[in-house]
Amino acid sequence: MNKAYPLELKEFMDKKLSWKLNGGRHGQGILCGFDPFMNLVTDECVEMAKSGQQNNTGMVVIQGKRMIMLEALERV
Repeated sequence: MNKAYPLELKEFMDKKLSWKLNGGRHGQGILCGFDPFMNLVTDECVEMAKSGQQNNTGMVVIQGKRMIMLEALERV
């Protein structure tokens, strides 16, 4: 049986990230914290609505199991 190793996100701390979630949600924010399940705490979040509107949402906790894509927007 293969052991799953948690994704190492320390190098992304305090960097701006972009993410896509299942259900079509997309957003950006600064990574403040994470856990072994890849649940993320992000600050200064902006949700990109399907209509093109941007909604400032502040601090957000994102469930790791909902994440489809995670991208660094700053050099790591």
